[in-house]
Amino acid sequence: MRSTASLRLPFTQRWLVENIHHTDLLGQRYAIDFVGVDEQGRTAAVRDWRTFFGTEPPERFFAFGRPILAPGDGVVVGCHDGEVDHEARRSQLSLIPYALGQAARLRQGVAAVAGNHVTIALRDSGRFVTLCHLRNGSLTVGIGDHVVTGQKIAECGNSGNSTQPHLHLQVNDRADWQFAEGLPAVFHDYREWHRRGGGFQDRAVGRPEESSVIQPL
Repeated sequence: MRSTASLRLPFTQRWLVENIHHTDLLGQRYAIDFVGVDEQGRTAAVRDWRTFFGTEPPERFFAFGRPILAPGDGVVVGCHDGEVDHEARRSQLSLIPYALGQAARLRQGVAAVAGNHVTIALRDSGRFVTLCHLRNGSLTVGIGDHVVTGQKIAECGNSGNSTQPHLHLQVNDRADWQFAEGLPAVFHDYREWHRRGGGFQDRAVGRPEESSVIQPL
């Protein structure tokens, strides 16, 4: 597997590596979904009847509103805001009708899938990184803006094709998702708690495992 631009994690605090994508649809191969968690590994502090039988407000999840940071130096070449942060869904009852609407969302285009998002052309690499499902109204950058690693560019939200607040990050060989190839990324300076247990490991550079919990050093 060939590597691409080296990145910094685009957030602070702890996040669960929930899903590493394996589809070429919209250039998503190697994309990673990060879900904010607390020190106990929970995605939300509250579980009630809505958790099991209905939908939940996005505000109850730890990820919602957390700062999203530029993972590398570059120039903003794409951004979209204005998509609502919809209700979150953890219950199987609420996920069934949501899954049935997946094809319709794909037909609506990138905004319906990515929600509010920012695409950065990484400096001197020929690579593009996109951060998706951002909070409505939280973008602090626009097309043409130069950004530096660690700069706040938005907040985590629940817009687009998202069942609960999380951050989707993907790296591509071009900005246009319709024709882009997904590329793997490596990250610098983070702590990883493996799903198998056994404590944590500090990594100078690496690619986190699915279902592990990570935090920047």
